[in-house]
Amino acid sequence: MTIPFTHYDGLYIDGQWVTPQDGQRDAIINPATEEVIGHAPLGGLAEAAMAIAAARKAFDRGPWSRMSAAERAVIMRKMHSALLQRAEQIKVLMIAEGGITRMLAEGMFFNKPMQIFETAIQRSLVSTTRHLPIETAIAPFNPTGPALIGGGVVVREALGVVTAITPYNAPFLTNLSKLAPALLAGNTVILKPSPFTPFSALMFGEIAHEIGLPPGVLNVVTGDAEVAQLLTSDPAVDMVTFTGSEAVGAAILAQGAPTIKRNLLELGGKSALIVREDADVQKAAMEGLFQVSTHCGQGCALATRHLVHNSIRPAYIEVMRAMIGHLVIGDPANSSTVVGPLIRANARERVERFVEAAKDEGAKLVIGGTRPVGHDKGFFYNVTVFDDVRNDMGVAQNEIFGPVASVIGFDTDEEAIAIANDSRYGLYGGIHSRNPAKAYEMALQMRTGGVVLNGGLYQLMDAPFGGYKRSGLGREYGEHWLNEYTQEKTIVFPLGV
Repeated sequence: MTIPFTHYDGLYIDGQWVTPQDGQRDAIINPATEEVIGHAPLGGLAEAAMAIAAARKAFDRGPWSRMSAAERAVIMRKMHSALLQRAEQIKVLMIAEGGITRMLAEGMFFNKPMQIFETAIQRSLVSTTRHLPIETAIAPFNPTGPALIGGGVVVREALGVVTAITPYNAPFLTNLSKLAPALLAGNTVILKPSPFTPFSALMFGEIAHEIGLPPGVLNVVTGDAEVAQLLTSDPAVDMVTFTGSEAVGAAILAQGAPTIKRNLLELGGKSALIVREDADVQKAAMEGLFQVSTHCGQGCALATRHLVHNSIRPAYIEVMRAMIGHLVIGDPANSSTVVGPLIRANARERVERFVEAAKDEGAKLVIGGTRPVGHDKGFFYNVTVFDDVRNDMGVAQNEIFGPVASVIGFDTDEEAIAIANDSRYGLYGGIHSRNPAKAYEMALQMRTGGVVLNGGLYQLMDAPFGGYKRSGLGREYGEHWLNEYTQEKTIVFPLGV
C-alpha cells in the first residue's frame, strides 16, 4: 500500500520545492511494522539558511504581514478546506508514520485540531486594538501656554520570523497548532518536524502552494540537531516555538539567549492523578488506564503518577489489573486497537530501562513490564503498572514517555497535594472525588497549567494549554493564543493643532 504524502523529493522553501544540496534521504519506517513507508529529503545548513532568508524577506518586504486580518483569514480558510479534503489521507499517514491508532487519528488528532483551527480563524478577526483615554497635560516646552490634549492606541503586531519545531507523537496536531496562530497573526514561519515524522510537515508545503500562500511565508525544512540549532540561534529569527523534551527546551533557550528571542515552549510532564478516598474507584481507574495507555503513553500531559488514597489503593490496583487484560494491542490501523507501538526501538529500550530501575528501587510490578507476545515486528510494549512507588523514585520523577503507571499511596489531602507538587514538572493533573467543591479547592493548590476534575470535558477551544516550572513557557489555545505570536505597540498623538 502506498502511503499518502510520502512522495516529496525536496523541501518547501520560498514557494518552491528545493532538492537538498547533499541529496541525502532518510528512510521513514512504520513503527508498527518496521516497514519503510518512504524516503524523506534530509535538509542541511544550506537549506536552513535559505529558509531563514526567505522567511525574513517575506516578512520584511512581502504582503503577508501587511494584509488585514480578514485578508489573511480568507487564505487560511482555504488551508482549512484543503486539509478537510485530505482528511482520510492525513489519517492514513498519521497511522503509518506515527503509529497513531485509528481511534485517536479520527478524533483527538484530526477532528479536534480542525475545530481549534476554525476557532482560531474566527478569533483572528476580533480587533485587539485598545484605545487609551483622552488626557490633558502641560506643554513641556511652553508650560505657561495652552495645555495639550491627546490620546493613543495600543495595537498588536506580528513578531516576525517564527521557527516552529515539532515532535513525533502528534505531528499533525502540533504542526497545525503552531502554523495556525503564527500565520493568522501575520508572521512568516519555518517549520522543522521530527526526523521520525517529516511527511506530516512536508504536506503543509504542498497545501501552502495550492492555496496561494505568498512565497517565503511558510517554509518546511528537515534536518538534524545542527539544522535545529541554526534555526533557533540565527539573529534573523524572532521567535521559536517548540514542543518536546525539557532538555531540548533548555538548549533552545540557551541558543536563542544571545539574540533575546521570544520562546513558546511546551515541554515535558509527569502529571499526577489524585484519587481521593471518596472517589468512584471504577471511574477513577478507567481514567487512570486511559491516561497511561493512550498512544502507548507518548503524551506530555498524560497522568502517569497515580496518587491513590491508601484505603482504596488495593481496589484501584485490582480494577486496573482487570481492565488492562481487555486492551487490544496491535495494528493501529485496526479500529479496535487501543494500544499501538512506541515510535522506535530506542524509545522502547528507554521504557525497559526505567522498568528495570523501578524494580531495583523496590517498586512492586503489578502487571506488564514486558513486550507483548506475538508481536515480533513493531515497537510494542505492554501497559505496565507499579504499586508501592515512592515519589522520590526515578519512575515517579522522570518522564518515561511510555505506558508505565506509578501508583503512590497517601493518607490526607495535604499529603496528596505535597506529593503532586513534588516534581520539576507542572503541565497537567487530575482529581477524582465525589466532593466537587473539595476537588476544586485542591485543584487551586496544584502547581500545574491545568487540572481535570472527574474526567473533565477534554475541550481545548477555550482552554489555554501549557505548563508551570520545567513544563514550559507560554500558552497554546484559548482566546489569547494569537497574542503569543504578537507584540504590543503603543502609539500616542495630540488632538487638535
